[in-house]
Amino acid sequence: MKRLIMDDLIAWKNSKRRKPLVLRGARQVGKTWLLEEFGKSFPDGYVRFNFDKEPEYSQFFKSTKDVHRILQNLAMASGQKITTDTLILFDEIQACEEALNCLKYFREDAPEYYIASAGSLLGLQMSGGFPVGQVDFLEMGPMTFTEFLLADGAENYVEYLASLDGISAIPDAFFTPLTEKLKHYFITGGMPEAVKVWTEDNDPREVDRVLSDIITAYESDFGKHAPVEDVPKIRYIWQSLPSQLAKENKKFLYSVVKPGARAREYENALNWLKDADIVSKVSRITRPGLPLSAYGDLSAFKIYAVDVGILRRLSHLPTTAFVENNRLFTEFKGALTENYVHQSLIRQFEVPPRYWTEAPHEVDFIIQRETDVIPIEAKAGENVKATSVKRYAKTYESQTPIIVRLSLRNLSHDGIILNVPLFMVDQLDRLIGMALSIGNGGTHER
Repeated sequence: MKRLIMDDLIAWKNSKRRKPLVLRGARQVGKTWLLEEFGKSFPDGYVRFNFDKEPEYSQFFKSTKDVHRILQNLAMASGQKITTDTLILFDEIQACEEALNCLKYFREDAPEYYIASAGSLLGLQMSGGFPVGQVDFLEMGPMTFTEFLLADGAENYVEYLASLDGISAIPDAFFTPLTEKLKHYFITGGMPEAVKVWTEDNDPREVDRVLSDIITAYESDFGKHAPVEDVPKIRYIWQSLPSQLAKENKKFLYSVVKPGARAREYENALNWLKDADIVSKVSRITRPGLPLSAYGDLSAFKIYAVDVGILRRLSHLPTTAFVENNRLFTEFKGALTENYVHQSLIRQFEVPPRYWTEAPHEVDFIIQRETDVIPIEAKAGENVKATSVKRYAKTYESQTPIIVRLSLRNLSHDGIILNVPLFMVDQLDRLIGMALSIGNGGTHER
């Protein structure tokens, strides 16, 4: 499988100001596999120390802060050669707090070594004492739709989409199969094991089994790593996720978690899920402006699951529902579509997306792209009336250079409106750049 984040790892390796690397991400998104593949490119390969499976290695970090002595001890205990041409991989580093804290000493005392670490619950440590400023961070999520296509043997579609240098309708020879591939992605999601099972067996039942196992692993983490008093609340929030997103207004409501529930009682539990990278929060903005964070309404937000396949399985939405035309995209109030779009946006844009409301109108996502604030409407089908996003654009006309509508309609640029097919969301940053360079003349859908 090809992971596009590999380019970021290569850039880290070649950086003159390289610090020890911390690769963050939810459980099962492929962090260890990625770093091992990366390690194969080093002249002396890689060595891996898993602090969860091999807790005895933690002792070396508890007895000294001398990193050269630590490396010597690790080499002797493991029987592996460690040089400055070796990738040193600390896996499940959250299981050894001393190793986490030692990363700053590797930066200060042994910058010539390549140190990379990975863990599933590092966000929890970051909320406490973490050597911020002493390490480089990379965020890794599930496989994108583009990566799914590459894994599924559809490199020709990826190459075609990447080759587009203008905005015009996608021919049916590409549009129809790409829409079908997107249905498959909604079934599997981007968890590498689920994608692997699908590409090898094309068996939705096996995909469901894999996703169920991942959900069970997540729920097991609640009991293992969360404060005892928060575990029941975390479970309630997690299990309410499908209901939250099934509402017409997808604003998170504590009353959906449990009747009578209040924010002050459940806020810590929700933050635990967010810090564990299992859910993401999208805050409301009161109005567009730069930076977006300055206009946030922290009392109103939506939450999305880490992966569209995980959300589908958590919702017990059967794969058999997806063979009927485009029912997949409209089922469940379009929640799967919004979750999928959110997954792509957070990988493309540095500033986390927000959303906007003015009763009864709601714009699904607001993004900050350089100095532009852009509204995005995610439609599950071909109905793109988009009255809310038009209301937004009318209210904030001088601050809205372009409107993005994501749907099952073809690619077009009609005045201020950029219509983008859902299967092209991974190209959104580039498409917006094209549309802004053209101006408001645009090209009409054919």
